[in-house]
Amino acid sequence: QVELVESGGGLVQAGGSLRLSCAPSGNILRMLAMGWYRRAPGKQRELVAIITSDGSKNYADSVKGRFTISRDNAKNTVYLQMNSLKPEDTAVYYCATNSFGINYWGQGTQVTVSS
Repeated sequence: QVELVESGGGLVQAGGSLRLSCAPSGNILRMLAMGWYRRAPGKQRELVAIITSDGSKNYADSVKGRFTISRDNAKNTVYLQMNSLKPEDTAVYYCATNSFGINYWGQGTQVTVSS
């Protein structure tokens, strides 16, 4: 069983920045690939960024150059730095992982970008 605890969402003006954090229960982050997903109102959930256990990263085209995913295994935390935010980035953001074939999701954190 893995619990994921997210933090860092909020309200920001367009062009602003936010940093999301996600910490899995237990000191196990170093073994996990971690992803950030989002679900905007009326839309399907989409992958935003993923980072593997060895640090390889991939991003959705819509956030490339603006968002950065990173991990600090010593702090057991994965981050999503979001810069140059746009109103279309408004969504509930979730961190997620897979451990032994089971998908785990955080509770979600709301990000609202005003124009």
